[in-house]
Amino acid sequence: MPRRRTSLKSNRVNKRKHTRNVKVKLQLKKAIKKFQELLAKKDSAEAKTFITKVFSQLDKAAKKNIIHSGTANRRKSRLMCRLNKSA
Repeated sequence: MPRRRTSLKSNRVNKRKHTRNVKVKLQLKKAIKKFQELLAKKDSAEAKTFITKVFSQLDKAAKKNIIHSGTANRRKSRLMCRLNKSA
Protein backbone atom coordinates (compact mmCIF):
# COMPACT_ATOMS: atom_id res chain seq x y z
CA MET A 1 0.00 0.00 0.00
CA PRO A 2 1.46 3.37 -0.97
CA ARG A 3 2.09 5.97 1.68
CA ARG A 4 2.54 9.17 -0.27
CA ARG A 5 -0.46 11.30 -1.09
CA THR A 6 0.48 11.44 -4.76
CA SER A 7 0.64 7.65 -4.94
CA LEU A 8 -2.75 7.33 -3.26
CA LYS A 9 -4.23 9.83 -5.67
CA SER A 10 -2.70 8.10 -8.68
CA ASN A 11 -4.27 4.83 -7.50
CA ARG A 12 -7.68 6.50 -7.33
CA VAL A 13 -7.23 8.03 -10.78
CA ASN A 14 -6.06 4.74 -12.25
CA LYS A 15 -9.09 2.94 -10.85
CA ARG A 16 -11.44 5.53 -12.40
CA LYS A 17 -9.69 5.31 -15.76
CA HIS A 18 -9.73 1.51 -15.64
CA THR A 19 -13.48 1.38 -15.08
CA ARG A 20 -14.03 3.86 -17.93
CA ASN A 21 -11.78 1.86 -20.26
CA VAL A 22 -13.49 -1.42 -19.43
CA LYS A 23 -16.91 0.15 -20.00
CA VAL A 24 -15.92 1.52 -23.40
CA LYS A 25 -14.34 -1.78 -24.46
CA LEU A 26 -17.47 -3.73 -23.48
CA GLN A 27 -19.71 -1.34 -25.43
CA LEU A 28 -17.40 -1.72 -28.41
CA LYS A 29 -17.49 -5.51 -28.24
CA LYS A 30 -21.29 -5.49 -28.00
CA ALA A 31 -21.57 -3.21 -31.03
CA ILE A 32 -19.24 -5.40 -33.11
CA LYS A 33 -21.16 -8.53 -32.11
CA LYS A 34 -24.45 -6.90 -33.05
CA PHE A 35 -22.98 -5.93 -36.43
CA GLN A 36 -21.82 -9.51 -37.00
CA GLU A 37 -25.28 -10.79 -36.10
CA LEU A 38 -26.81 -8.46 -38.67
CA LEU A 39 -24.42 -9.86 -41.27
CA ALA A 40 -25.30 -13.42 -40.24
CA LYS A 41 -29.01 -12.61 -40.70
CA LYS A 42 -28.10 -11.19 -44.13
CA ASP A 43 -29.69 -7.87 -43.23
CA SER A 44 -27.20 -5.80 -45.21
CA ALA A 45 -29.32 -2.64 -45.29
CA GLU A 46 -29.45 -2.38 -41.52
CA ALA A 47 -25.80 -3.45 -41.26
CA LYS A 48 -24.79 -0.56 -43.52
CA THR A 49 -26.48 1.94 -41.22
CA PHE A 50 -25.15 0.29 -38.07
CA ILE A 51 -21.54 0.20 -39.27
CA THR A 52 -21.33 3.99 -38.94
CA LYS A 53 -22.07 3.65 -35.21
CA VAL A 54 -19.40 0.97 -34.85
CA PHE A 55 -16.88 3.14 -36.71
CA SER A 56 -17.74 6.08 -34.45
CA GLN A 57 -17.17 4.00 -31.32
CA LEU A 58 -13.86 2.68 -32.65
CA ASP A 59 -12.67 6.20 -33.49
CA LYS A 60 -13.67 7.55 -30.07
CA ALA A 61 -11.88 4.69 -28.29
CA ALA A 62 -8.75 5.34 -30.36
CA LYS A 63 -8.96 9.07 -29.67
CA LYS A 64 -9.09 8.44 -25.91
CA ASN A 65 -6.15 5.99 -26.19
CA ILE A 66 -8.28 3.10 -24.96
CA ILE A 67 -7.26 1.13 -28.03
CA HIS A 68 -4.42 1.86 -30.41
CA SER A 69 -5.29 3.85 -33.53
CA GLY A 70 -3.84 1.12 -35.76
CA THR A 71 -6.03 -1.45 -34.05
CA ALA A 72 -9.10 0.70 -34.68
CA ASN A 73 -8.18 1.12 -38.34
CA ARG A 74 -7.55 -2.61 -38.77
CA ARG A 75 -10.90 -3.52 -37.19
CA LYS A 76 -12.73 -0.97 -39.34
CA SER A 77 -11.08 -2.38 -42.45
CA ARG A 78 -11.97 -5.97 -41.58
CA LEU A 79 -15.56 -5.09 -40.74
CA MET A 80 -15.93 -3.23 -44.03
CA CYS A 81 -14.51 -6.20 -45.93
CA ARG A 82 -17.10 -8.46 -44.29
CA LEU A 83 -19.87 -6.04 -45.21
CA ASN A 84 -18.70 -5.87 -48.83
CA LYS A 85 -18.48 -9.66 -49.09
CA SER A 86 -22.01 -10.11 -47.75
CA ALA A 87 -23.45 -7.54 -50.17
